[in-house]
Amino acid sequence: MMTLKATTPSTDNVVPLRANFLPRHREYLMRWLDAGTCMGLCDVDVSPRSGNGPIEHVLVWVRENADPAYLLRPEGMNWVLVDNLRDHRLGTFKTFEAALYAIRPVLACGATAAA
Repeated sequence: MMTLKATTPSTDNVVPLRANFLPRHREYLMRWLDAGTCMGLCDVDVSPRSGNGPIEHVLVWVRENADPAYLLRPEGMNWVLVDNLRDHRLGTFKTFEAALYAIRPVLACGATAAA
């Protein structure tokens, strides 16, 4: 007698889509920070999950606060912008550049550097 065994799909082969922080993002971030100093941007910090792994988040400081004012993190294929001081989600953006533009519109939205 043969018994049938119920099978469940394996999740071992599933790779979740995740936005990546690319070299062009770092270059754009530095240009954005430099251009935004006159609008109160002070500093940024890119925090990786591990030494060479994907990023966990980007923190943005403005001159009005000693603590980071904004947190930007990849979520799926989007970028989530959070008011870090109030722990309030401000929005979800299709591109990293659009999220930075929402913080301070100092560079033309879509002015991405070549990869």
